[in-house]
Amino acid sequence: MAGIKEIRTKIKSVQNTRKITKAMEMVAASKMRKAQDRMRAGRPYAMKVRAIAAHLMQAHPDYTHPYMVESSETKAVGIIVVSTDKGLCGGLNTNILRLVLGSLRDFDEKGVSTQLTALGSKAAGTIARIGGKLVSQEIGLGDEPNLERLIGAVKVQLDDYMAGKVNAVYLASTRFINTMKQEPTFIRLLPLPTGLKDPFQVGDEGIENNEASTSQYGWDYIYEPDAKSVIDDLLHRYVEGLIYQAVAENMASEQSARMVAMKAASDNAKSVIGELELVYNKTRQAAITEEISEIVGGAAAV
Repeated sequence: MAGIKEIRTKIKSVQNTRKITKAMEMVAASKMRKAQDRMRAGRPYAMKVRAIAAHLMQAHPDYTHPYMVESSETKAVGIIVVSTDKGLCGGLNTNILRLVLGSLRDFDEKGVSTQLTALGSKAAGTIARIGGKLVSQEIGLGDEPNLERLIGAVKVQLDDYMAGKVNAVYLASTRFINTMKQEPTFIRLLPLPTGLKDPFQVGDEGIENNEASTSQYGWDYIYEPDAKSVIDDLLHRYVEGLIYQAVAENMASEQSARMVAMKAASDNAKSVIGELELVYNKTRQAAITEEISEIVGGAAAV
């Protein structure tokens, strides 16, 4: 009977675990809709700002912002890593951190030093474990991105870029494709990649890509009050918009990945419960049969 009690306890334990994973699945599904709405609402702004930045690169105004100047030699780079604060979201964090670690190895082989900014506790913890140079971090981001909190950590990298301490700034984050698919991305944030795709040539989605293409359009602008003021403000908004959008995409990806992971866990728990119940019934039947045999044997002996 000890075996039966152990199996019954195991079944109860798995049932309790399934209740937890089912509840987490429902919570993630609820949050996922709101996160996706925020992410989709921010995409048009980020795409349009990036489109104008691409046009400015082709306009060749009298004033050139440092964000648009390519360095002749890359000796140091900054990397902004966007991750989640919590786990239980499948391989979401593993995929983006694996991509970052691979990039760190590549930079190290080229003799390029790196400094990192972590947006999310999972990235901060991993960077600390590998002994990376963590210059700033922001954790506890919550369920909705807050630009005022994000820009504080990112400003360290931007200031170092303006001071010439790093020659480029990269952004590693997860892009939301759909509920079942999230794609880790590693793009150069600064200086602006040359030949940003023209949205009029490749459609709206093309602006998300960093591959070079030649535009058939010539761009020119009339600046008020002057080119410097307009370009400075625009490029700062470009960086802020891209960071905000990256975090919004990551949050949508997190809730989607967590919902899928918890659904898989709930399904697995249901399968385990079925198998344990089968074993329980067989063991109980065997115990009853043994007791009956003992009673019959005793009666026959009398």
